[in-house]
Amino acid sequence: MTDRLNTEGLRYARAVAETKSFSAAARAYGVTQPALSNGIAKLEERLGDRLFDRSPRGVTQTAFGTRILPLIDRALDALDAVVAEAGRLTEPGEQKIRMGVSPLIGSHLVARAFSLVQDLPVPRDLVLREANMQELRAGLRSGGLDIILIPAVTAMPRFEHRVIDVEPIVVVSPGTTRATPVELEDAGKECFILVPDTCGLTTFTTQLFRAHHMPLRTYPGEAAGYQVLEDWTRLGLGSAMVPRSKLTSPEVPHRPLLNGGREVQISFEAVWSAGSPLAADLLRLADSLAAARR
Repeated sequence: MTDRLNTEGLRYARAVAETKSFSAAARAYGVTQPALSNGIAKLEERLGDRLFDRSPRGVTQTAFGTRILPLIDRALDALDAVVAEAGRLTEPGEQKIRMGVSPLIGSHLVARAFSLVQDLPVPRDLVLREANMQELRAGLRSGGLDIILIPAVTAMPRFEHRVIDVEPIVVVSPGTTRATPVELEDAGKECFILVPDTCGLTTFTTQLFRAHHMPLRTYPGEAAGYQVLEDWTRLGLGSAMVPRSKLTSPEVPHRPLLNGGREVQISFEAVWSAGSPLAADLLRLADSLAAARR
């Protein structure tokens, strides 16, 4: 075993450990599943044992993987820290905050952030990057991003978190003409169209049904975005569950989603590192976003 460890294979393994899915990890990285599987297979060959078991019930870590994957996680964090620190030393970014946002983040939050960075003790420029959840988390770990705004659906230990907004979830269904609220139990009888699990909406939907021990019936295809979701519901392919701000128009027929008479809501959070050189400003920004919550 004289070959060097391939960094890409290590990142693929971490992505599978986080998503518990080879297909979801491949989508998050923008590679084909065979390419990701091949990268992990080469890593396992180099390490001498399998990291994951695959079965009809999903992906689980082997006993070997349970011991090795935390070491892989720490090794990648250390490598990313080298790059981030080198960047800070050679290209200091005192005058800007690099913010990553999920496509699920509403434009009102982005506008609010632009305003708030001007009110910091030292006004700064806000540099935005929209990306999928995997890329945003990787950017934060590597130091390529200072703070990310994402739906609060995935644990990120060792980072600071602040809930900055909550938003009602609505259901768009074929033939809907009135905004009559629908209970989650009744909505569970419908078939839902999902989007690729990159922005956090599919993760939220899956977690919601699992938390209430309800099966999630899904259309076999995936919509590329929210406009497509609405188009497909009009075709009668199924229903769609989205944050209210993601409706293309307030006039789109939809029903508020309730659970026991209370609105079902999705939470959004700011996530940043307490060890960032900008930590004090990032905390002020997150607190200000939370305080201005609608």
